[in-house]
Amino acid sequence: MTGAGSGIGRAVAAELLRAGWSVALAGRRVETLRETAALVPGGAALAVRTDVSRPEDVAALFAATVERFGRVDLLFNNAGTFGPGGVPVEELSYEAWRHVVDTNLNGAFLCAQAAYRQMKEQDPQGGRIINNGSISAHTPRPHSVAYTATKHALTGLTKSLSLDGRPYRIAVGQIDIGNAATDMTAGMRTGALQANGEVVPEPVMDVADVARTVRHMAELPLEANVQFATVLATTMPYVGRG
Repeated sequence: MTGAGSGIGRAVAAELLRAGWSVALAGRRVETLRETAALVPGGAALAVRTDVSRPEDVAALFAATVERFGRVDLLFNNAGTFGPGGVPVEELSYEAWRHVVDTNLNGAFLCAQAAYRQMKEQDPQGGRIINNGSISAHTPRPHSVAYTATKHALTGLTKSLSLDGRPYRIAVGQIDIGNAATDMTAGMRTGALQANGEVVPEPVMDVADVARTVRHMAELPLEANVQFATVLATTMPYVGRG
């Protein structure tokens, strides 16, 4: 599981550990990964410092996971960054654009590729990949060009992986999340820029509800797959005119 040191990744990791899963926790900071593991004392957790944009880090992550647990049955591709918030497209630096693309898209590809290789060769064959999309995989917020572009691209990645995984019992799905209560969305409760230029507070939902949804997707038999799931705060400004 990538991005396991905070937010949605931490909540999903804790949910899976409590359910008896063995979980490799990947993220940039080992100390936050260990804090995640400590939420479930006695859980089978492995903390691996990983920058998902670096192929060598991803290879090391999967090697450590297989060495510790023997196989890979699930990848939750969760690592992501919004990038600099509120920056108009004409002012967004190329370095900021590249950082978001390297983390959200290239990182997801590298991890999915490594998982795919392992799942194809292991015995019994197969496994499941769940990509963390976003409401932004459907429609953007103002001033979110890099984040939105990568989340739209994740949908294409999900579909292609799902198709290519069929002969090898590799099921691939995507969860699109809207306004889960994490540090990343903390500002929404005080005010978020809307499409009409207004700044208004937005509702959020408990991140534990997201974690339970991911667990449901993860625990399906490989003969069944949630291709796309959307989980959002019920009254957030998504369905309807902006």
